[in-house]
Amino acid sequence: MRRDWRQPTLLVVASVIVGTLAWSGHVLLLPVALGFPVLWSLARTRSTATLISVGYFLGASRGLPQGAATFYASDFWPGLLLLGAASSSFVTVHALLWTKDPGSRPFRYVLGAVLMAVPPLGITGWAHPVTATGVLFPEWGWWGLAAMTAGLAGLVSRLSSAVTIVLGGFWLWSAALWTDPTLPQAWQGVDLELGASLGRDASMQRHRDLIATVRNRAAGDARYIVLPESTLGFWTQTVERLWTRSLEGRDITIVAGAAVVDARGYDNVLIALSAQGGQILYRERMPVPGSMWQPWRALLEESGGARADFFANPIVTLGASRAAPLICYEQLIVWPVLQSMLGDPDLIVAAGNGWWSKGTSIVAIQRASTAAWAKLFAKPVVLSFNT
Repeated sequence: MRRDWRQPTLLVVASVIVGTLAWSGHVLLLPVALGFPVLWSLARTRSTATLISVGYFLGASRGLPQGAATFYASDFWPGLLLLGAASSSFVTVHALLWTKDPGSRPFRYVLGAVLMAVPPLGITGWAHPVTATGVLFPEWGWWGLAAMTAGLAGLVSRLSSAVTIVLGGFWLWSAALWTDPTLPQAWQGVDLELGASLGRDASMQRHRDLIATVRNRAAGDARYIVLPESTLGFWTQTVERLWTRSLEGRDITIVAGAAVVDARGYDNVLIALSAQGGQILYRERMPVPGSMWQPWRALLEESGGARADFFANPIVTLGASRAAPLICYEQLIVWPVLQSMLGDPDLIVAAGNGWWSKGTSIVAIQRASTAAWAKLFAKPVVLSFNT
């Protein structure tokens, strides 16, 4: 009788450990996530596979309740509700696709991985094991993604032991030779520590302080300076005039986050600012579900919430460079970066505003995920976060 509960219990505990370690914010630990498909394949019943999926996702998303509580200035309950809603798609997919048949298991797992990588289920598809591809196969590009797909299929097949050894060898080799993604020439990312006030303090003094920060960072050969998400607050003509005047006589371009508001809601955007003026450079494809993107408002004929542009503007052009922009939540899911890489950009620009995640590893996970994708496709990356 003891054996009936011992094996499932060990698998569930192991799944929590795998999720926690893989998504701790250390890029070289991302391949630990490949333990999830192995544990999923070892389940003897669908209920055990379901619990393994729950354990992995909860371990990976452990910082969300605390972060949501900070964001909503309340207790843990809203965060727990949000985590439950987000985990439902991941758990349901892996529970329904689990099978006792080892012959069909690889196909079913890869199908689940694809479903969790693209909309609509991919909207909450964070903690995806495929993110580790850049650690195992740096600079392999799309061939690396193909190798990882084959590896995921192999991990849930009868050849799982041999595949584990092979992937472990790639992991050790990569870890021994690992170097962080490079910073592109003439680009500079600026990290801020302004907490919740960034984007909410619309005073002229706040903008002047930010302008002074930019001037200090522009002392070298940087021509493009990236500031975090929400830096400019609401995008208005007054804000545009203030910044463009401050850039007169300087051959630099500022890329900064802002919100463009209208009667129906708002767009979370990146603005390109120079002495010649400002323009919307990028509209976020996938804002944070729930707190920002609220599709039910349209069904209720209510205004408000951020718009999701899903597959729009995956590549933006600045001067002679073509960049793949990723704002905050887009760094945690799969399809935005892969869609951008289809256009073979020159670099990745990743901006975020993680003040609400203080005390968690969420920003570190965003950085690690972005670094892994940058290494996979051999792209330099510019990072800019507010905490």
